[in-house]
Amino acid sequence: MPNPLLLMSLLIALSPVPAVAAAQLTDLESRWLQAGQPVIAFARAQGLSIDIIVQPQDAPGAVPLALGYAAGRCKLVLSLRGNAQADSVLQEVVPARQGMMMEAMTAHEMGHCQRHAQGDWHALPRGLGEPLSTQRGKLARLAQELRETRREEAYADLVALAWMHARHPGQYPDVLAWIRGVRAGGDGAGSSHATQAWLALVDGDGAFDASASPFEQAQVLWRKGLSGDK
Repeated sequence: MPNPLLLMSLLIALSPVPAVAAAQLTDLESRWLQAGQPVIAFARAQGLSIDIIVQPQDAPGAVPLALGYAAGRCKLVLSLRGNAQADSVLQEVVPARQGMMMEAMTAHEMGHCQRHAQGDWHALPRGLGEPLSTQRGKLARLAQELRETRREEAYADLVALAWMHARHPGQYPDVLAWIRGVRAGGDGAGSSHATQAWLALVDGDGAFDASASPFEQAQVLWRKGLSGDK
């Protein structure tokens, strides 16, 4: 999680972008922020407190878009300058569709924000308990941390997909295929970002209920997938 105290905030609101802040942004940063604007507007309308932070220094190796949480506020952090990952994460996506993926990634971080704001970070739904483990000590702690991170990534993936399914149904199959490709290119089935068990639940027209919020839709599928996450 980024430390917001070490970051310089270039803008606080997305619409309208302050003239001084906009002048300091790169074209790529502006593209990411504009693509994510509908997501941020929705999140704030739901009562989520979100600050937008753009790192002005080079950030090689950083996650291009990440979420921190401090003092009851979510910190959406863009780290695009001098960062090869900012290009590689979308290198397989044609330029005309890159905005869709940027919007999906912003919705993913909105899912993280909501979990933090609700006080549910790393918590299981009521009625579900952790499976018994044969591991002990440090190995057990590491395995637990891995499961907790994977579950949060899965929930955020589902929020992103629920958002895109409702707002861009024509592009939803492309977004889903892209997310599946990103997850398949990770560190293996047992990694902290291996959300394939949940991504297998989102095919078909009946996967999401458009009458519910993205958070509510994600919660239903997230709970189903938890039963197989040991």
